[in-house]
Amino acid sequence: MVSRSFIAAVFISALLSFFKFNHCRLNDWASPDNYIHACYTDIPALFSERGLDTSTFPYLSATNSIEYPPIIGLGNWLISFITPSENSHRWFFDLNILLITLLFFGCALIVRKMQPKLTYLYVFAPAVIASLFINWDIWAVVTALLAIYYFDQKKYEPSAIWLGVSIATKFYPIVLLLPIAVIFYRNKKTRDLLRYLFTTLIIWAAFNLPIMLTYFDGWWRFYKLNLERSADFGSIWYGLDLLNIDSPSLNLIYLLLSIGLFAGFTFYLIKLKKTPKLAQVALFAVVIFTTVGKVYSPQFVLWLTPLAVIALTNSRQQITFWLWQASEIIYHLAIWQYLALFTGAQFGLPAGGYVIAIALRVVGISCFTYVLMRDLAATSTGKLSAISR
Repeated sequence: MVSRSFIAAVFISALLSFFKFNHCRLNDWASPDNYIHACYTDIPALFSERGLDTSTFPYLSATNSIEYPPIIGLGNWLISFITPSENSHRWFFDLNILLITLLFFGCALIVRKMQPKLTYLYVFAPAVIASLFINWDIWAVVTALLAIYYFDQKKYEPSAIWLGVSIATKFYPIVLLLPIAVIFYRNKKTRDLLRYLFTTLIIWAAFNLPIMLTYFDGWWRFYKLNLERSADFGSIWYGLDLLNIDSPSLNLIYLLLSIGLFAGFTFYLIKLKKTPKLAQVALFAVVIFTTVGKVYSPQFVLWLTPLAVIALTNSRQQITFWLWQASEIIYHLAIWQYLALFTGAQFGLPAGGYVIAIALRVVGISCFTYVLMRDLAATSTGKLSAISR
């Protein structure tokens, strides 16, 4: 049974996040004011910019389609039909944050099932509260968590279904297929792996093929933007650019580095003495994806934090968890103040300060991930003392 205190904790966190965004909500998200007050959100911005204010189908245009996969695009298209015309931007935001709050509650429930003693680390994680209403990414987070939960319960069919839904919502959960494949391989379940991959593909295709076949250019725009993206805000590559360190052939470097790191991650998983649970290693795949990516948006912490909590195996790791959360909050404040100056505010954070914030975030998540990987390997070999477990 879900306790009242748990329900209250989730909605207190959501309320705190609402208060953070309410200044912009009351002032029509004007720029650079929305950056100065750290309350920028994609939700009202894309409502008008992508034609949702006129309930235009979100994948009609090859150049102005919504830059999200189908479930988020179609979901917001449907929300646009129930959005009142008066103060429509505010209403659209309010309807979305109501849904996001319910999905945040769902995420907390799933985390509670996997880490009942540490759920409040997720619910009250400061970077989650700060980022909750930036966009729709939590739509994909809840389904990815369901996929992980069912996988570790050895309920592979519902896990594959939810992972297919998650990838059709936001593409990042596709990286979970790597640890999933290794776990199946270690358990000598090749047939289950093939069935899992097939089910995931079918579910993904069910949401994507109808749009791909009828509005290919609009559907492809999301993938095209990501493939052609140059070094963008928050990434290590953007930080290097600000330091005047060129990254020639960025796409090739990014590809080779990603392949190398994922290959190393695969080797790590295979060499573990005991087959891990997906909940213990899912974070590592997403950390690689976000750390070497060509962009790091502040809402990516919504992907990482629940995976971080369910990966914790001993109390000492919570120290590095909070240090990492501190680095995320520093980065969260830094990017908005950098963008404030970038968009013409009188005061803000100069490029040098923003580079430091990027570096702190990368160091924070890298140190936290290292501690988790080290302790998991030690636990697998029985070297971690019972006291620290």
